Amino acid sequence: MTMATSELLAASSDHAVAVTIAFVGGLIVACALIWAVRVGMRVMDKDTHHPDPAEQPHLPEGGPVHEMREMREPDDVPVMAPDGRRLLPHELHRASTRTGKDQKPRRWSPGSSGSFGGGGLGRT
Repeated sequence: MTMATSELLAASSDHAVAVTIAFVGGLIVACALIWAVRVGMRVMDKDTHHPDPAEQPHLPEGGPVHEMREMREPDDVPVMAPDGRRLLPHELHRASTRTGKDQKPRRWSPGSSGSFGGGGLGRT
């Protein structure tokens, strides 16, 4: 765009009218959004049920529930049933792990490497 075109657009009254119309349109949209938010807040305050202190969750009679820790081991799916036919989906179990026979957690032992590439000689 050349300088002459810029000056012509700036000086024309049509350009000023277009800017004014765009500003008024933006102002109307902004006011409509503010009004919609205020109406929504009023509706939410009126409709939402806020629970009483008696309705709040509380601890069970026996006290807090604690987590259970156990060592798991893989429970592989057999390729075939013992009688030689293929297994059907309803014959499979849902978990891919089972409770391990050894429930003692594995610990780091001195002299073993901490991770791949962690240096050291590893177990010798």
